[in-house]
Amino acid sequence: MMQTPGTASDVAHPYVRMAQNNAWANATLYAAVHTLPDGAPNAAAPGFFPTLIETLNHIYEVDLYYVDALEGEGLGRQVYQREAEHDTIELAARQAAVDRRLIDFSKALTPAELGQSRRTERADGLYEETVSALLLHLFQHQVHHRGQAHVQLHALGVAPPQLDEFHLRFDRAATAEAFGA
Repeated sequence: MMQTPGTASDVAHPYVRMAQNNAWANATLYAAVHTLPDGAPNAAAPGFFPTLIETLNHIYEVDLYYVDALEGEGLGRQVYQREAEHDTIELAARQAAVDRRLIDFSKALTPAELGQSRRTERADGLYEETVSALLLHLFQHQVHHRGQAHVQLHALGVAPPQLDEFHLRFDRAATAEAFGA
């Protein structure tokens, strides 16, 4: 249920909804990925990254990077110093864990925190960004690359799932309810 307009939870509510939508979309995408035959996620498929597994690893790493920045943990670019995960079940579990962190972070947001700055470490130095800008960028990045994974699934022979049936009542996926829709 929505809070009274103007309350702290109402201001942060769209960020919570987007974080929940993100978790649902990732879970829905991975459910389709798990129907691929063995080895298919590592097969060549059209996209920014040459394989589906590389796209999924990229989504996960960038989510780690921005959630770390939002939480102020300070790992920065160290999050990229990891071995790529080739087991889609393990990668789905890791993605779900970072998705949960993003939901929890968003639920705890206050209006004042949306305007606070967070440091992001880039190859050429540190940059200050607002929490709201980081969240908006992160959600856009996720949609962008899930769209590419969608095309890669199709190229690998799996019907891509609908990933936009979360917010509206008239076409909400039944699975969206478990993620707060």
